[in-house]
Amino acid sequence: MPSTPRPLRRLGFLTIGLFDGADPGKGHESTLEIIELGERLGFDSAWVRHRHLQYGISSPVAVLAAASQRTSRIELGTAVIPLGWENPLRLAEDLATVDILSGGRLNPGVSVGPPMHYEQVREALYPDTADSEDFSYERVRRLLDFVRGKPATDFSGVEGIEVFSDRVQPQSPGLGQRLWYGGGSLGSARWAGEHGMNFLTSSVVRAGDPDGPTDFAEIQLSHIREFRAHHPDGDAARVSQGLVVIPTDSATPEQRAKYEAYAAGRLPRTTTPQGPGRLLFAPDLVGTSAELAERLHAHAGFREVDEVAFALPFTFEHEDYVQILTDMATHLGPALGWRPTPAA
Repeated sequence: MPSTPRPLRRLGFLTIGLFDGADPGKGHESTLEIIELGERLGFDSAWVRHRHLQYGISSPVAVLAAASQRTSRIELGTAVIPLGWENPLRLAEDLATVDILSGGRLNPGVSVGPPMHYEQVREALYPDTADSEDFSYERVRRLLDFVRGKPATDFSGVEGIEVFSDRVQPQSPGLGQRLWYGGGSLGSARWAGEHGMNFLTSSVVRAGDPDGPTDFAEIQLSHIREFRAHHPDGDAARVSQGLVVIPTDSATPEQRAKYEAYAAGRLPRTTTPQGPGRLLFAPDLVGTSAELAERLHAHAGFREVDEVAFALPFTFEHEDYVQILTDMATHLGPALGWRPTPAA
């Protein structure tokens, strides 16, 4: 562990983008307004979660395309796109298109594995190929190859008046270096490093060995170090941490009570690994920026990184997010050594 934490270089936030099924436009507009606010406050990045068959963002690439036209500087990320729902070639086209439209600000984060509730959605998603779909890292490798410009076909040239390319179009220079893998295990950390990706850590890790450690921060630290040990850039390889962090500096008494109740209700799941996957959850952090900075500086995982995408809680109101982001930018970020990017 470093003797002192690294100054925070890049500050981002993550939102789920909830909406009312009877009036979805309002929720999507709220998400876009929150991203615009983030840019005004000087945040370096804004990230959106991905949800299928739920009342959250099902098409983050489309939402970020809209956000790219309402912002000019802030980087835009997905945390994460589950590739089990995607065709890598088609996704590569969408990602490159939005990256071009944004001026090179897209940071796609992805993960692998079967879609959630696969037995219930397989016939709708893959009616003819459900038993043969490959949900392994191979799906990520295909996406990486397409985004990084490897041929997708052996055909190119002119056919009649149409011109064909053997590579995904458009090609967006630099996008291949801005691809992130969202992982919570030593294996995923190692794979992401070996393939030159960036690494997203979150508030969930796999405890793995039943006889091994069950301290969240210690496990997360081991994943970060495993990733960098196998990445061509070594200790300079990019890692972003995504804990749930809720500053209360300007919160009303009612907001503070709500935030504390939210964190308390989720605390029991953090005490022991959960389920057959032995998932270990980090406690949500609630308090003043001074209190949060002290807790983060003592966190082994946080001490190893210099960029974060703090997660906004799922079910709060728009005005709560405004207060939390404002406190992050004006109080917590500076307490962690961060300085906002000036407005354009």
